[in-house]
Amino acid sequence: MYQHIVQPGETLFSISEDFRTPYAAILQANVIPNPNMIYVGQVIVIPGIPDPNQIPYAITVSISGRTLTLYDNEGVQKVYPIAVGRMLFDTPVGEFVIVNRAPNPGGPYGTMWLSLSKKSYGIHGTNDPSSIGKAVSRGCVRMYNHDVEELAAIVPNGTSVSIRPL
Repeated sequence: MYQHIVQPGETLFSISEDFRTPYAAILQANVIPNPNMIYVGQVIVIPGIPDPNQIPYAITVSISGRTLTLYDNEGVQKVYPIAVGRMLFDTPVGEFVIVNRAPNPGGPYGTMWLSLSKKSYGIHGTNDPSSIGKAVSRGCVRMYNHDVEELAAIVPNGTSVSIRPL
């Protein structure tokens, strides 16, 4: 199971929303004397999310480079062009995992949605392929539909996603 390290400003409820895991399931998986008193640095087990260290893939997103790089145990497997968040809707920087997926979410999300462990953010396709390579999204990582479908067929839930400014 995935072990989340509590960050400043997080609550158990916000963690449950970020990981799309019921609050009660998180309480049941952890020994927390007072759920209202979690602390920065505390380890919280997230049931249902695999341990990224047991997955042979990892993803790195370069915001300024506008690329998503897929790694396997042997190194770089593939580099994809992406679109990122526009002004006032920055793509979040940090360490995340893929928590679930939704094929054919419709609208601007193209043919596949991979949810990140930050509520309302994901890696998804697009209904506007001309946007790839630009800063135009509301913070998500946008890919060509055929690329996100290929990526989704390779990486399982629990895959680590590192989003970096450079």
